Amino acid sequence: MISDDFGRGGVQRNVFGGPLGTCGERPMTGFFRDGCCNTADEDVGVHTVCAVMTAEFLAFSKARGNDLSTPHPEFGFPGLQPGDHWCLCAARWREAWEAGAAPQVVLNATNEATLEIVSLDLLKPYAVDLN
Repeated sequence: MISDDFGRGGVQRNVFGGPLGTCGERPMTGFFRDGCCNTADEDVGVHTVCAVMTAEFLAFSKARGNDLSTPHPEFGFPGLQPGDHWCLCAARWREAWEAGAAPQVVLNATNEATLEIVSLDLLKPYAVDLN
């Protein structure tokens, strides 16, 4: 079970145990559309990986039935472009990794809840924020 600290004013943590950073605000991302990969029990998709979109990943996701690149203005969704940051479902990131299409990640903005599905060792080679 995921801790629902978000709804009670608590601070959610990143995969390193520090404060969860902002993933993206243009377009606004996150299960709660707050720019962060915050999560709670109602987030059944576990939208916790701060991913940097690539053309390869967007094509992979579309082929898997989740078209993230087509705009849907009726839902306020502009469609994603390569380079956009998006809170991705942890299981989708892992599926993309298994298929060789995983996007890069921002670990400081990736929720620690991700570690229940994807290990830090798998994420680190895709990190854009490690020196």
